Amino acid sequence: MPPKHQPHKRDFAADTRLLKISLIAVLIGGFGTLAAFALLKLIRLFTNLFFYQTLSFVTRSPADNHLGAWVILLPVVGGLIVGLIARFGSEKIRGHGIPEAIEAILFGKSKMSAKVAILKPLSSGIVIGSGGPFGAEGPIIMTGGAIGSLIAQHFHLTGAERKTLLVAGATAGMTAVFGTPVAAVLLAVELLLFELRPRSLLPVIVACAVAGFTRPLLLDAGPLFPLQTSEIGISALFSCVIAGILGGTLSALMSTALYKVEDLFGKLPIHWMWWPALGGIAVGIGGYFEPRALGVGYDVIGDLLNGNLALQLALGLLLVKAVIWVIALGSGTSGGVLAPLLIIGAGLGTVLAPWLPGGDAHLWPLVCMAAVLAGVLGAPLTAAVFAFGLTRDTNALLPLLLTTGVAYGFTVLTMRRSIMTEKIARRGYHIYREYGVDPLERQHVDEVMTHAVAAIPASLTIAETLERYFGAQQVHRCYPVVDVEQGLIGMVERSSFGAQADGSNTLTTLFIPARMEPSAALVALPSETCRIAAARMATHHLERLPVVSDLQSRRLIGIISRSDLIKPSRLFFDEEQKRERLLS
Repeated sequence: MPPKHQPHKRDFAADTRLLKISLIAVLIGGFGTLAAFALLKLIRLFTNLFFYQTLSFVTRSPADNHLGAWVILLPVVGGLIVGLIARFGSEKIRGHGIPEAIEAILFGKSKMSAKVAILKPLSSGIVIGSGGPFGAEGPIIMTGGAIGSLIAQHFHLTGAERKTLLVAGATAGMTAVFGTPVAAVLLAVELLLFELRPRSLLPVIVACAVAGFTRPLLLDAGPLFPLQTSEIGISALFSCVIAGILGGTLSALMSTALYKVEDLFGKLPIHWMWWPALGGIAVGIGGYFEPRALGVGYDVIGDLLNGNLALQLALGLLLVKAVIWVIALGSGTSGGVLAPLLIIGAGLGTVLAPWLPGGDAHLWPLVCMAAVLAGVLGAPLTAAVFAFGLTRDTNALLPLLLTTGVAYGFTVLTMRRSIMTEKIARRGYHIYREYGVDPLERQHVDEVMTHAVAAIPASLTIAETLERYFGAQQVHRCYPVVDVEQGLIGMVERSSFGAQADGSNTLTTLFIPARMEPSAALVALPSETCRIAAARMATHHLERLPVVSDLQSRRLIGIISRSDLIKPSRLFFDEEQKRERLLS
């Protein structure tokens, strides 16, 4: 068929339901901002309550307390309360939130409960407010995801549509906390959606944009850590590679140490309900010697980025924060990972800054915190854009891109799984995070179908049909039946005739309306992807489908079988495995 007469094939699958899902995402984006506002207020409330014994929402750092050695008990009390909430409320509040969201997306049909939406921010507020070395991003991802899932469950939606709205809620919450909508969208693409389609990307963009626009109404506008470094020199190329390797190494060490600690807690002869309190002992001791390691630590990140901490102080903070974070998170308490990783990475950059040429001293804490984040999350674009969104430092964009890429490559080559997927793997689910265009979606039905089709005229009698097509010389198992205008009537095989079939009747009698449904609709169109045809065959347990020009005329133009669907995979195999030298 000449190209101008071929049916139109789209770049993307078009579905008007995308508009409905996007409108729901607007609502979810607004609720994500409210959830972030509530979570941050809870953290401030419990920080004031635990460390200053006042009921206040004023922002205060745990490091300024005057409790002395009594500070060791506060994380223990917070851990005990959260352990009780997890034991008698919902076990799903344990952990830092992102693996739990991924598990709900991939293995839970994107269904989350209202209990999680309430208990996750409450428990995280208690843990962080009592000194837990965590951030608000993990809890808000879990809480925002629960809100998106709950709203989605009030509509008649597919599992894929619920997933989209769950992720929209999670990323909207992250946008509201950090003011980084682009990084939140990239987090969805690199970590949560497991696909890149308009049906999922557009609603997530809408939700993040709404959260970004509504954030200044409730929270502070502008970047959290404004920074402007000087322009870089060519020597920064080498420095970025070194920073990326060391950031990747640190992230690999922390990831490994985390699950070693979790294994040690698992061997304790007590119920997991008590583990957060035990982890709180380590947090309290670390906080007693290094108070700035307690809590979220946004003020500490700002000081590290602006060079306000001496080298010795930064090194001590790096070590204490890393140790108490690993122990606390390994105990199964509730809290996020992004803010601690930013502090740990910025501490590494502060230590390296005097020896790295090519940029001013403020650049290296920034790129190292992004490198550690990229290594732990396995999401380099998210880490680079997230660091840029936090500072709005345009001169740092190129170093951020290279450093996060090197850290990402290092962890990909040296680690089997990341912090995000290890916990899920331990529950018996393996997640393969690479994804590309399915070979079955790269080709259409008309590219792989059999064009020369042996069709049976409907005017033949059953006896003639059995003799010509289903006798000793039978070539195919199943044949399409067509009328005089080559319009498809149906498909027949030997079992279609039945033992009592009247041989004098024509084939038309086999296709009375009652027997044409739903089989009459089981056709493929030339413009459909092979994936759609394969799904239709699998759903109806068929080995082949007739291909018709359109659903109105149903003119038969070919047939597609399961063996035809192997062709795209064969081409894919050649692309991936066949090595050849084209020029000599």
